[in-house]
Amino acid sequence: MKKSFGSRTLIFPAPLWCVGSYDAKGDPNVMTIAWGGICCSKPPCVTISLRKATYTYGNIMDRQAYTLSVPSEKYVREADYFGMATGRKVNKFEKTGLTPVKSELVDAPYVSEFPMVLECNVIHHFEIGLHTQFVGEIMDVKIDEDVLNDSGDPEMEKIKPFVYSPEFRRYHGIGEFIGKAFHTGKKW
Repeated sequence: MKKSFGSRTLIFPAPLWCVGSYDAKGDPNVMTIAWGGICCSKPPCVTISLRKATYTYGNIMDRQAYTLSVPSEKYVREADYFGMATGRKVNKFEKTGLTPVKSELVDAPYVSEFPMVLECNVIHHFEIGLHTQFVGEIMDVKIDEDVLNDSGDPEMEKIKPFVYSPEFRRYHGIGEFIGKAFHTGKKW
């Protein structure tokens, strides 16, 4: 028997991404989000949802671009801080000692130390109650070479991304490989 939890944002897992943007002065900003996901294959797009009250919301509305930096587990403290502090009051890059890198393709910075980055131009935004959903066309994906396998493909075990448990405010690492998609279920 299943227990009802009602209408809540309870889903496992939620991605943990750090959204890069520039403010009106051109200063780099970064914030951590968990409301997001891939939303289209052609063109390749990803969506993020932000409250209007966030500093990043205004930055993205002004610049129509953002990056998604995927932190590895060793940067859990920095990623957590990026979600707690506001860019209105503090330069989060300076505070943490991490390095902003100006994207060559979109008007937004990314976090140099994080192993994976998506560079996105906004193609749509929709108000959905408390949040606005931004659909970003992925212009490029950049991945550190040291997390690639011998075939040149990214290895999740080397990237070591982590996920978020929204209702319980916990971070979790990602487990070991358990099966190949579109193959493991061929038994049926």
